[in-house]
Amino acid sequence: MPTIYARHRLAAVGAVAALASAATLLSGSPAQAAPPTPVSAATARTYLGQLTVAPEGSSDGYSRDKFPHWSTQSGACNTREVVLKRDGENVQQDGSCAATSGTWRSPYDGGVWTAASDVDIDHVIPLSEAWKSGASGWTTARRESFANDLGQPQLIAVTDNVNQAKGDKDPAKWLPPTTSYHCFYARMWVDVKQHYGLTVDSAEKSALSSILNGC
Repeated sequence: MPTIYARHRLAAVGAVAALASAATLLSGSPAQAAPPTPVSAATARTYLGQLTVAPEGSSDGYSRDKFPHWSTQSGACNTREVVLKRDGENVQQDGSCAATSGTWRSPYDGGVWTAASDVDIDHVIPLSEAWKSGASGWTTARRESFANDLGQPQLIAVTDNVNQAKGDKDPAKWLPPTTSYHCFYARMWVDVKQHYGLTVDSAEKSALSSILNGC
C-alpha cells in the first residue's frame, strides 16, 4: 500500500496534469498540431521496396459513398472537426463541434486561413486512388476506417483549392506546391500504403523513389 507521502505525491502529480489539460482546453491550442509523424525516409524506402507493384485497377464501381466519412469520433465531433482542431491554432468550436474561429497553415502551399470553410481535409491517399490500389476488395467497414483514420498520417488540413487541384492524383502526377514538403509527403504516402497493403504502379514507385532518395 502506498505511504501517505506517496499518496500525496501522486495526488499532486494528478492535479498538475489536470491543470495542464484544462489550460490546453481553455487556450484552444491543439494537443497535436499535425498529422501523426510518418516513418523516416530510410524506413519509407524499405517499405516502398516491399510494396506490390501493379497497374492501377479499374475505377468501375467506385463512389466516395463507399468510403463513409466523416464519421463521428466523439460526442458531436466528426473526423473533419477533429482534424481541424488538431491541425489549427487557437481553434474554437461551438456546441455542435463546428470550428468557429482559428488559424490554419497549409503545409502543401504555405497558405494561412482563418475561416474553416477555406480548409479541406485531404486524404493523403485519395479515396479513388485507394480503390484502384486494392480497396475495391475491402469491406465497407474497412473503407470507412481508412477514410477516417486519425492514427495514420492519412488526414491533413490544407488549402481547399490546392486539395481540389490534387484530386485523385498520385505523386507521379501531383506533388504539393511547397517543394520542401515533398519528402514528408512521400513518407506519409508510403507509410499509409504499406499500413493498408495497397499497391503502387511503376510510375508512382519511380516518383516516390526519386523523392525519398533525395531526403
